Amino acid sequence: MTLDPVIRPRLVLLTTALGDAGAESVMRAALAGGDVASVIIDPAGRDSASFQRFAEGLVPVIQAAGAAAIVVDDSRCAGRVGADGIHLSGGDLRALDEAVERYSPKLIVGASGFETRHDALEAGERLPDYLFFGRFGGDVADPPHDKNLAMAEWWAEIVEIPCIVLAGRSVEGVGAAAQTGAEFVALSGAVFDRPQDAGAIVARANAIIDSWMESEAA
Repeated sequence: MTLDPVIRPRLVLLTTALGDAGAESVMRAALAGGDVASVIIDPAGRDSASFQRFAEGLVPVIQAAGAAAIVVDDSRCAGRVGADGIHLSGGDLRALDEAVERYSPKLIVGASGFETRHDALEAGERLPDYLFFGRFGGDVADPPHDKNLAMAEWWAEIVEIPCIVLAGRSVEGVGAAAQTGAEFVALSGAVFDRPQDAGAIVARANAIIDSWMESEAA
């Protein structure tokens, strides 16, 4: 019997916990810390004008580091700032249908808010580029939420569409998230609650993933 090779999960940064002050410098430092596949830019309560300014500052920093910049729930903003993708957070199948039809494959189209297996499979039938398991701002405890881990593990076993699983408030939870088989692990508060250490925390997250990969290969 031949076992499928284990795919190394990559980090995704979610800006929910990132404040406006010094955001570009913090993001630059975080991205310099190691491998990051993409950054999901969350309005997190900002009005449309404030969010556009926030995204305008971050997108070039993100893209210069070789990561994809994905804007949450605002297609106009995504277009104006030259983002690489759009993320729909509302768990709305119709909106996801429309976004995939309109923007794919020119832009990355991802989604979250589908919290049951049935709803997640319905969303998967729309063929987004990924599904995200976890609620923005939901990383309130140090370990990843058990429901997020369970959904990601179930999804990764049966569906080819990649998934992102939200880890917890502590970077040490990255290992548990990686063990689900998810292609991507998202961090928000773990990185941006300590902006002065953002680069070191991203480096630590990658080291945890590498250590887990080594243990799987042993």
